[in-house]
Amino acid sequence: MDSVTTAADPNQVPRVTAISADRPAGRRVEVSGVWKAYDNGPYVLEDVSFTLEPGEFLTLLGPSGSGKTTTLMMVAGFEQPTRGEIRVGGRNVARLPAEQRNFGIVFQGYALFPHMTVLENVEFPLRMRGLARREGRRRSMDMLEKVGLEQFFKRRPRELSGGQQQRVALARALVFEPDALLLDEPLGSLDKRLRETLQLEIKAIQRRVGISILFVTHDQDEAMMMSDNIAVMWNGRIVQLGSPIEIYQHPRTPFVASFLGETNLLAATECGTDGKVTQVRFADGSLGLVREPNRGGRVRTAEGDVVLSLRPERIRLLGPCDSADGVISGILVERTFLGRQTRYVVEALGQKLIVSTSEPPLPNELSLGKPVRLGWARGDAQLLAMIHD
Repeated sequence: MDSVTTAADPNQVPRVTAISADRPAGRRVEVSGVWKAYDNGPYVLEDVSFTLEPGEFLTLLGPSGSGKTTTLMMVAGFEQPTRGEIRVGGRNVARLPAEQRNFGIVFQGYALFPHMTVLENVEFPLRMRGLARREGRRRSMDMLEKVGLEQFFKRRPRELSGGQQQRVALARALVFEPDALLLDEPLGSLDKRLRETLQLEIKAIQRRVGISILFVTHDQDEAMMMSDNIAVMWNGRIVQLGSPIEIYQHPRTPFVASFLGETNLLAATECGTDGKVTQVRFADGSLGLVREPNRGGRVRTAEGDVVLSLRPERIRLLGPCDSADGVISGILVERTFLGRQTRYVVEALGQKLIVSTSEPPLPNELSLGKPVRLGWARGDAQLLAMIHD
């Protein structure tokens, strides 16, 4: 039990010691085979399945119209699936309305009550649940302390910055100890610098509270920085689910490779494979070796055709005597020094390829318009599944 210190000033709210998260809060949330259609129209979600474990930060990432917000609305209870199950702690809640599900929800517009103080805003869900006033106030001040706003408890939302309002919304969504926290683009209206600051704060709050979070965003950097796992969505489907490192280093489709970071996509023809390494031939006759993906498999566009993904930072500009597992030739058309890295654009195989390196710019004798050789190691090129995104 937390101890409560009685304040000398009767008008001052008692201060409490913040609760540390000894274990993850909430229960497992399982989304299984969820489909959604409106008014007998086409499906906007198709066979969406994932599990949000207690204490996990899972992000639904995708462009506008990919189905990520619709998925979150299904979990929250504001929409019901046409087919499929949503289980919380093993219980199917797919047909329960939102008010009967124990989820904290924060949208892009924080929906704070302007006529209430910060403390009253945070207390509101506890009052709706019939909690005694003194206990509700104690728990609300505890949560405000966790988000670093206990000194602002008497202020009204208009007296707070955008970042402070966002933290009040988080405190209100967490104060009743929900099974999970659902966040729908909560940082979308903030400027870049404040957004980056609050990304770190949300992660810090999650660690202190131990809550699991289902987060919706279209921002790839935000997803990479905040998430334990990412579900990449496109056309109402989850096309890949895994850790940020796994998805970035081992994308399964051209869409995933190009949406999560920058990449070069190269068409090639498979010449042979031993199941671990594949030899490919490019349109100009160049050959290259590529390590087979560890999982996920590939689907060819036609007999023998494959697509390679090469991240800009995984390509090297080769010297005359250098060798590599894959080598192609091209013409240097652009060079830009960006301080911590140098970015090159090379025309090769009928397209422009991007090369990024932290090495100092190459000597001036490597002039624009001159031929260059590009190389890569077999483990740095990814063979992609040509799923029709």
